[in-house]
Amino acid sequence: MWRERRRRPPLLLLVSGAALLVIGAAIASAPPEAALKVGFYHETCPLAEDVVLAEMRLILMEDATVAPSLLRMHYHDCFVQGCDGSIMLRSRKKGKAERDALPNRSMRGYDAIERIKARLETVCPLTVSCSDIIAMAARDAVYLSHGPWYDVETGRRDGNVTVAEYVENDLPPPDSNIVDVKTFFSVKSLNSKDIAVLFGCHSIGTSHCGPIQKRLYNFTGDMDQDPSLDPAYAAELRKLCPPPSLPGDGAAGEGKVKVPLDPGSNYTFDLSYYRHVLATGGLFQSDGSLLHDPVTRGYVEKVAKAASPDEYYADFAAAMVKMGRTDVLVGDLGEIRPTCGIFVD
Repeated sequence: MWRERRRRPPLLLLVSGAALLVIGAAIASAPPEAALKVGFYHETCPLAEDVVLAEMRLILMEDATVAPSLLRMHYHDCFVQGCDGSIMLRSRKKGKAERDALPNRSMRGYDAIERIKARLETVCPLTVSCSDIIAMAARDAVYLSHGPWYDVETGRRDGNVTVAEYVENDLPPPDSNIVDVKTFFSVKSLNSKDIAVLFGCHSIGTSHCGPIQKRLYNFTGDMDQDPSLDPAYAAELRKLCPPPSLPGDGAAGEGKVKVPLDPGSNYTFDLSYYRHVLATGGLFQSDGSLLHDPVTRGYVEKVAKAASPDEYYADFAAAMVKMGRTDVLVGDLGEIRPTCGIFVD
């Protein structure tokens, strides 16, 4: 039977001078260690992880560019109402669902999750949750992009509430400074080291020009460029991304151009992202913000200079598991449904 958890009010950030106040209740997670575990489906669906990995291999053979989006999907799912699969839900009312919110409009991979879910339903009907599939697919996306394999805790159940406005309230935008980034992550019980580690997800993937146009052309509102951005790198970005269009002139500033998050290695999960951030300030302002805090900068410098990825890979596994425990539905909360992208209205 479905039992809904009590939802928290949206996060509000109020800035008054140098004071930053977080208003709204912090996410109150049920003790996840008591319910989530590695091998949760060992008895009820022993082939679950094998099925997910096999489907992921086929999906990425068909289109390797979907890997970064599946990794991003897990992050967006966990940060908005917890890791409950609500990012997959649909609404017939325009702009109501999480997937309709601006940060998710470029999201890809919904069909991939549905494909994996359909395959699992033929093997173990009404057993494996969509939220667990998203978590496993994110891990496999990293692994199949030449990154580490790590154990994923499973046992989540799925929510049936989706609210578009929560997405922009709960996800730090690409132009966040380090104070804002730390605030958003701290609400999810993620610390400065977790931030530096999880930003390594930007080792794979691309972005449209929109999120970086302010940084390139109007950083302080005076038609200027972010001074922390390496000039040579900025010149390359300006060639790819023209200035934003004027109202009524169309979307010339956005277009279909895709800019790599980690130039030269944007589909290989490795340490080069950290070297890129240290050398250039990164693609997004939020990437560059890692250099403006002693803890996050120290971590960036350490990984950028590392001779082996082993320590980072261990840190990444731990941070992903920690993020995957965010406000989960377990036990008799939530549901297991046959299709992930159902309509809620």
